Amino acid sequence: MFFRIESSNGLAIYEQIVRQVKFAVASDALQPGDLVPSVRELSKELAVNPNTVARAYRELQSEGILAPVRGTGLEVTPHAEKHCAAERVALIRERLRSVLQEALRSRLGLAEIRTLLDEEYARLEKKGKAP
Repeated sequence: MFFRIESSNGLAIYEQIVRQVKFAVASDALQPGDLVPSVRELSKELAVNPNTVARAYRELQSEGILAPVRGTGLEVTPHAEKHCAAERVALIRERLRSVLQEALRSRLGLAEIRTLLDEEYARLEKKGKAP
């Protein structure tokens, strides 16, 4: 699917899964009614313990983002998008901070970082993927 675990970011694996599901909902990659991978499927895909995925899914259910569908699995709830949109900026800020930290560790200056940002934004805009 679209989940990725980063062992170097300091977040617990289950938290990474929770955040990635929320980001997928906020960005319309997952929409209300969509099923998420089963615990077994996702744990195999990410090479993590099934209990870790189950913990993430329980948290998402307790927040009302996922709901069980009898005999089918877990689906995104109708009001999940509104809930996740509120966290979208925070998630993007966190990802941006991580990229900036890497750029600074690589000794890139602010001017170089801005140039990269402008170039990538222009490239996405040209492809029609930027607003």
